[in-house]
Amino acid sequence: MFDSRHIHTFREVLKAGSYSGAARVLGYTQPAITQQMKALERDVGTALFTRVGRQMRLTEAGEALARHADVILDTIATAQQQMDAITRLRAGRVRVCAFPSASATLIPEVMASLAVGHPGVRVELLEGEPPESLRRLARGECDITLAFTYPGLHEEVPDEVVEVRLFEDQLTILLPTGHPLARRRAVKLIDLAEERWIAGCLRCRANFLHECAEQGFAPDIAFTSDDNLVVQSLVAAGVGVAMMPSLVLSFLCHQKVAGRALDPASRRQVSAYVLREHLRVPATALVLDELRAAAERRVGC
Repeated sequence: MFDSRHIHTFREVLKAGSYSGAARVLGYTQPAITQQMKALERDVGTALFTRVGRQMRLTEAGEALARHADVILDTIATAQQQMDAITRLRAGRVRVCAFPSASATLIPEVMASLAVGHPGVRVELLEGEPPESLRRLARGECDITLAFTYPGLHEEVPDEVVEVRLFEDQLTILLPTGHPLARRRAVKLIDLAEERWIAGCLRCRANFLHECAEQGFAPDIAFTSDDNLVVQSLVAAGVGVAMMPSLVLSFLCHQKVAGRALDPASRRQVSAYVLREHLRVPATALVLDELRAAAERRVGC
């Protein structure tokens, strides 16, 4: 292993042609230069200079090192510049795995904010539903995972994963605008026990079935789709009703669909998950801060 300071001094000795000349350029004493060159020779395991009269000449090893000294120092300088850019948030990449409605709402706000304040920091977006998205985080396939959980569902996460809570997302009932209950401000789930339903992703569907069971009925699920636009279009066509998080309604609001609050209220928790050691990575910490800010600004449909 070479000490870059010794390589730098070695290059100055070559330029000046002597230890004393290098000492004047670097502002060192000549004994200090001598000690550095001895230390470098110990590192390489052989002599780098020989004396012929009053002149210094390079050994074969010294000539080999001389050919590489500029490259070594230039490479180190480039690495230092890149590390400085990352540390000072002039550069960096953060891989975020998010569920679709978060990708359509929170992520664009984060990217827009970064483009203004930190244009060198890039977000690489991956899509995934929990719990698979959390497994991707544990496997190192992403740096941050956005996921949601429902009351009564305990999220199993490894000890090295930290949960950063962002906001609670209220569940709403989607009805065709001509539905009799669309005139109400809030709707009870039991009042829709005889309706046909459109269900969503596996985790949302499991919570929906649980809430229906709590109300004492088993819903007639006529259609199932993970596509939020498809769900709203089916409701608009009058072929069923649906229960959907408010976050979805903040970017998909079909003109023939009415969103009504659930009575009593029910919510899901939306959180960011990150490996504990990544909290010290400047770009990752910055994106987490931006996600918190976007969550605070979130407005429903």
